[in-house]
Amino acid sequence: MPAVTVDNILALPRIPLPDATATPRPVKSVTTAPTGYEGEGFPVRRAFAGIDLPALDPFIHMDQMGEVNYAPGEPKGTPWHPHRGFETVTYMIDGIMEHQDSHGGGGIIGGGDTQWMTAGAGILHIEAPPEHLVQSGGLFHGVQLWVNLPRDNKLATPRYQDITGNKVALLSTDDGGALVRVIAGEVAGHQGPGSTYTPIALTHATVAPGASVSLPWNRDFNALVYVLAGEGTVGADKRPIRMGQTALFGRGDTIEFSASDAQDSRSETLEVFVLGGKPIREPVAMAGPFVMNTKAEVVEAFEDYQAGRFGVAVPPVHG
Repeated sequence: MPAVTVDNILALPRIPLPDATATPRPVKSVTTAPTGYEGEGFPVRRAFAGIDLPALDPFIHMDQMGEVNYAPGEPKGTPWHPHRGFETVTYMIDGIMEHQDSHGGGGIIGGGDTQWMTAGAGILHIEAPPEHLVQSGGLFHGVQLWVNLPRDNKLATPRYQDITGNKVALLSTDDGGALVRVIAGEVAGHQGPGSTYTPIALTHATVAPGASVSLPWNRDFNALVYVLAGEGTVGADKRPIRMGQTALFGRGDTIEFSASDAQDSRSETLEVFVLGGKPIREPVAMAGPFVMNTKAEVVEAFEDYQAGRFGVAVPPVHG
């Protein structure tokens, strides 16, 4: 699981130890993601299954894509599909994905890169492995997160942010036991490169066996930890957690998690995706790829899509 790594973690800025008055956030629940298939048939884990939507706000949905090692000819993507009313954040850990849209945008993201798409008023989109990867096969692993847009930004002009891995803020815990990559938002005084309509923070942390993390977290944000690989504990009461599970935290100042002394054969470290944001607290009406405030707005989105108002799908360009 390469994502972004460093040769000398001790040369990075340090996350300070928590103040004596800081309150660790309690763990409200630990849920297990069911498995399924998306797009043309690539495997996913539904990270937020079993968590009530108000507790997730401002997030809507998250999939762990893979981890899967494809044989030649097996890699899969998605067909052309529409979106309106929210943002998709695709974070690639291993493998390569091409994306293209009906507005002429597109690009390639690989290990450690993030593609941040604001669907806003409406867009057609396709994601697929490049042709050479389809032919060769290989490792594919990533995360796709859906972030809700506030009512006033639902019909924003679609846009992309291509955040290459070398742009993320890299931090170390005080003892060097964990590498924290800040993709968006502010953590411990360090700002990630992602620009957001909704105030949020996204990080990917790699925790060495036996190491612990106390991550300062905005008190106005909710907080979730999803385990991408490995096993460990969450919260001050050390609740066990493993790959494919999500911890939902209550209010407080810090998020606590630790890696078990011994990891499984698939991972040498605990890998976690840590996210939170300021709740929007607006009605959510959702159907498939449309996330709006009312049922009437969802019906309008379907009608606009069927009338071709999201643009026209164009043939993908490989290479």
